[in-house]
Amino acid sequence: MTYLNIDMTKQPVPVRPGVHYLMGGVKTDVDGATSIPGLYAAGECACVSVHGGNRLGANSLLDTLVFGQRSGAHAAAYSRGRKAPRARKAAVAEDESRLKSLLEGTDEGERAPLLRREMGMMMDRYVGIYRDKDNLTHALQEIAALRQRSQRLHLHDKGKLFNTDLLFALELEFLLDCAETIAASALAREESRGAHFRTDFPDRNDEDWLKHTLCYYTADGPRLDFLPVTITQWPPAERTY
Repeated sequence: MTYLNIDMTKQPVPVRPGVHYLMGGVKTDVDGATSIPGLYAAGECACVSVHGGNRLGANSLLDTLVFGQRSGAHAAAYSRGRKAPRARKAAVAEDESRLKSLLEGTDEGERAPLLRREMGMMMDRYVGIYRDKDNLTHALQEIAALRQRSQRLHLHDKGKLFNTDLLFALELEFLLDCAETIAASALAREESRGAHFRTDFPDRNDEDWLKHTLCYYTADGPRLDFLPVTITQWPPAERTY
């Protein structure tokens, strides 16, 4: 339901949390291609839009096999005859500076695993299966506060060989991006659909919300846009048991 559209200035890692509250991920076509030429996504991180607002159990494995094969074949064909891309010097320098500041920083500040745990508990409490405006708004405020605190990270391990402390610090930024995307998209969608349930909007609203949510990165936070749903053989129907 919610896409991460990666045609943006900053590219968050295209990974969503393991809970399947929203059927989303990086928007791709049927060959796994994204809006960035040469970048592909398949499986759990991607959204080809074959599942709609929900997904049957175990379908993610089938999704990975089918679109993983298509993505690999298309990526191989795309890469033939193309020159290897050159890294932008400014981007490399920025990343090197970030790593150096983490590895050579002081021993005072926040710890990435603790912030990650706080974020997970907060998301479980405010952005879980049952959602409402107040909780989602509060979640976005908490995410902003965690992001500020994440600017003061320090590492116990200063080594440069298999440094999991460094990996956790880098992953935290991407996890905060994903958390903000999920909360902002859920706040905007004032209805209930599939695995997304708003207690303040308990009914599905096809007139206003039969559409995909696209999420773009901006310096001021996620910018949302929407994409019409293409209905083919099976029109949406109420889920009843």
